[in-house]
Amino acid sequence: MRAVTYSMGVSLDGYIAGPDGGIDWTAPDTEVFRFWIEDIRHVGAHLLGRRLYETMLYWETAEEDPGLSDADREWTALWKPLPKVVFSRTLAEVQGNARLASGTLAEEVERLRAEPGEGEIAIGGAALAAEAAGLGLIDEYRVVVYPVLLGGGTPYFPRLEQRVDLDLVETRTFSSNAVLLRYRVAR
Repeated sequence: MRAVTYSMGVSLDGYIAGPDGGIDWTAPDTEVFRFWIEDIRHVGAHLLGRRLYETMLYWETAEEDPGLSDADREWTALWKPLPKVVFSRTLAEVQGNARLASGTLAEEVERLRAEPGEGEIAIGGAALAAEAAGLGLIDEYRVVVYPVLLGGGTPYFPRLEQRVDLDLVETRTFSSNAVLLRYRVAR
């Protein structure tokens, strides 16, 4: 069965965006960006909320930029063909290799798990991930913790109604002092 993963950069105090919505502190250095490139290679489908989808639209045309780095070109080559499912109550259409969700989050995950194919089902966007966590759909959490305290903003971890036990799978410290923590949900 295809695993559902939630991967994001997070401040040490647990936020994926600051009080003003800013994420400039997550700009990856070369080593962290290389990690995200390798991470996306294992994804077979990506579920996104509207805000993250709109943020990631840049990558649909990024290769047109003559100043794009080799790493950015590699990311673009992996991101563009990746099947994406966008959850939105306001968008009427989406671009690239994306489609609007036609069912609930649980139904879309079930559909993707039943389809032939390989690769993880990645979830992006705080609200969508919070819903997935509440439904018990997330199999693995991947957190790149940045050495910054934001004091507020959009939390990585939602408030859950139940306890979720996790097994540590991997840790890694990057030269920028960001730290990867990978946890599988103990089932």
